[in-house]
Amino acid sequence: MSHEQTWIPGGEFDMGSDDHYSDEGPVRRVSVDGFWMDRGTVTNREFAEFVEATEHVTVAEVAPDPALYPGAKPEDLVPGSLLFSLTEGPVDLRAHGNWWAWARGTDWRHPTGPGSSLEGLEDHPVVHVAYPDAIGYAEWAGMQLPTEAEWEFAARGGLDGAEFVWGDDDSQETEPRANTWQGGFPYENTKLDGWIRTSPTGHYEPNGYDLYDMAGNVWEWTDDWYQDRSDVTDDAPCCAPADPRGGSMEASLDPLQPGTPIPRKVVKGGSHLCTIQYCFRYRPAARQPQMIDTSSSHIGFRVIRRGE
Repeated sequence: MSHEQTWIPGGEFDMGSDDHYSDEGPVRRVSVDGFWMDRGTVTNREFAEFVEATEHVTVAEVAPDPALYPGAKPEDLVPGSLLFSLTEGPVDLRAHGNWWAWARGTDWRHPTGPGSSLEGLEDHPVVHVAYPDAIGYAEWAGMQLPTEAEWEFAARGGLDGAEFVWGDDDSQETEPRANTWQGGFPYENTKLDGWIRTSPTGHYEPNGYDLYDMAGNVWEWTDDWYQDRSDVTDDAPCCAPADPRGGSMEASLDPLQPGTPIPRKVVKGGSHLCTIQYCFRYRPAARQPQMIDTSSSHIGFRVIRRGE
């Protein structure tokens, strides 16, 4: 196992955004200490080393607990993961079930279904990994997952307040600088950036801290419980909070799914499915909640090491 890391110096920055999705704001001044961060997301090759050394079984390879999913169909309570599929034409973008489906037999070794493999994808980010899988890898590697603040500070690469990891211009529909979606979502992908699904780690230019893929490609797990930032009051208006953390596990539960008591962590960075049409989240301020037991074809992770 080897990890190519770069030193993130730490400091103060404006976290969040007031210009897009409500849970990104309000913008607040925070600070983080310095830390080491993997230049790229954990790849299939690296995750395979972990599995071989530990015999780790991922969440996607185990049948879900029926008690956690009241009302679920028995045929759906099988090992599997969420898999994206192109639709045949334009669909209602308010209904993500049009392009996402629970796919049995889909896991990190079989990223597009039971008959698929990792051939040619060894240096692509590992996907179909849930939060416990990411934590398991991090502990084995002697590392940690970043907090949301650490991740966002690193993603900005020293460009405090910039819209994107490379600056303020959005060239994704003309000259892509990250792996995102071009074309009509979710039915047409023009492959202007060269990819329909994931791209190899390091394919695009790094940001100011020499980090790859801090925008697009795959969402990345952080170690913070999700909370809607618009509901948070500033307890220390006089100064920048140091190394802030997310909310509580209990508060991270989805109020729209009271019968599903599964807490949620923050994922950052957007993915190859992001587009200004639907998911304009290939920005450092962007964030989403993700249930800790749920994996998908567009979520991976990278690890950090705190201290010099």
